[in-house]
Amino acid sequence: MTTQTERGRRLQELTRGGDLFVMPNAWDAGSAKLLAAQGFPAVGTTSAGIAYALGQPDQSSAVPRDTMLAHCGAIAAAVTVPVSGDLEDGWGEAPATVAETVRAAVAAGLVGGNVEDVPGAPGAALYDRDLACDRIRAARAAADASGVPFTLTARTDALLRHGPAGLDEAIARCIAYRDAGADCLFAPGMSDPDSIGRFVRAVDAPVTVVMGFTGKALDLATLRGLGVTRVTTGGSLARACFGLLRRAAAEIAGPGTFHYADGQIPDAELTAFFRDSTG
Repeated sequence: MTTQTERGRRLQELTRGGDLFVMPNAWDAGSAKLLAAQGFPAVGTTSAGIAYALGQPDQSSAVPRDTMLAHCGAIAAAVTVPVSGDLEDGWGEAPATVAETVRAAVAAGLVGGNVEDVPGAPGAALYDRDLACDRIRAARAAADASGVPFTLTARTDALLRHGPAGLDEAIARCIAYRDAGADCLFAPGMSDPDSIGRFVRAVDAPVTVVMGFTGKALDLATLRGLGVTRVTTGGSLARACFGLLRRAAAEIAGPGTFHYADGQIPDAELTAFFRDSTG
């Protein structure tokens, strides 16, 4: 896949194909190359990971759209597999703003993206459902007008805001978002087979789930059996790397040892990989 159009078609094929695939989330060109080299057919970006790398919190108001999309563009340019961007809430409430964000995402080289139905401010309430649907319709229209095949994922935070009691709301919203033009549906916060299975059956469309949170994790075989289409890792890979960094720093500052280095990839190996890798 050498053109953006080809990559866009490939992500559409993966999403519509019915079989589960994993799209891990990168936060820079190096992490994207390393993930793509493991054979994953697509890579996502993580707004959380990019924000952390910039020393910022995980909220859309912390990293301006142009800055975030510049980093997403660097990820897309680093690999030949399709890249889907974490577009947060589109960096604005108005449908026209969401459309601008999608156009900018395509210009950055992305061939997919997810749009959330909640503002970036911590603890904010979900957007009104009708407005949220208008935002998805605007994103769909902008994507289609670009001429690039673009896989639009609609994300609802109903479960993150309301816990298990929010499942009915998540289902209702995602059905509405599907009808408004979303290709794939995403309701983070589902962690048990019963909830995921019910959600998949109800929305009758490709579904993304995120893995990598602490606690009991489901494996890919279970998720495939539940009918899940796409699995992402969100910001968990970036958080795991920051966890290693903190543990290493504590080891150096505490007992003064350097055992953390036992698991590192040797410099010569990484140098050769980044010299020779085409993603």
